[in-house]
Amino acid sequence: MPKITISTLDKMKAAGDKFVCITAYDATFARLVSEAGAETILVGDSLGMVLQGHDSTIPVTIEDMAYHTACVCRANTDALVIADMPFMSYSHEADALTNAMSLMQAGAQMVKMEGGVWLSDTIHSLVERGIPVCAHLGLTPQSVNVFGGYRVQGRTPKQAKSILADAVEIQDAGASLLVLECIPAPLAADISRKLDIPVIGIGAGAGTDAQVLVMHDMLGLSTHQPRFVQNFMADSGSVQEALRAFVTAVKDGSYPAEEHSYT
Repeated sequence: MPKITISTLDKMKAAGDKFVCITAYDATFARLVSEAGAETILVGDSLGMVLQGHDSTIPVTIEDMAYHTACVCRANTDALVIADMPFMSYSHEADALTNAMSLMQAGAQMVKMEGGVWLSDTIHSLVERGIPVCAHLGLTPQSVNVFGGYRVQGRTPKQAKSILADAVEIQDAGASLLVLECIPAPLAADISRKLDIPVIGIGAGAGTDAQVLVMHDMLGLSTHQPRFVQNFMADSGSVQEALRAFVTAVKDGSYPAEEHSYT
């Protein structure tokens, strides 16, 4: 597989071809994810929960993210690597520039940030300085204390209108990708149609341009499996087979099914 770039993902969206994102946090699994054919790897701040044992992503630091990003990038072959900006590491524009630099110097090709219109100026500044941005709307785990838990977002007309407006604004500010998490499938499909940039869904139905899952969830290793997760290890004989099964299921449209979506 040739090296995946932002241009590759744009062309896949235009052609109606689905692409795949899987989290990885170390060299071994980065190699396996890349070899399985996933176009993108997310070094997620979910490592705070699946690796560090926290009950949220909030304790994760920029040093944690830079370390794990470097581990992943040493073993990745062809995938585009996206690194999460952790909690409060981009609340001020100057901090965002410094911390994004750390992740890019660790090997990331793009940084991901949670938030809406308030991030527009920061996104513009990062992109202007050569740092591609993936935005994240809907259920944003770093805001779990504001939401009062991990709850589906965008179910009311007012919430849906706000998420769509944020998505358009973020695209206009220069974001190259958008993650939509735990929102109703019809809303995610509508946003994906209206945006020019590729949209990655997680718990957002089958109408997005790509799907992402936390690796530990899709391998059935997590103690709590969200509704939108399918355990791909259940019918596989190895981790490698499970990763390939997820890639195949996203590309042929069999995942996510209706039972993995919200209305």
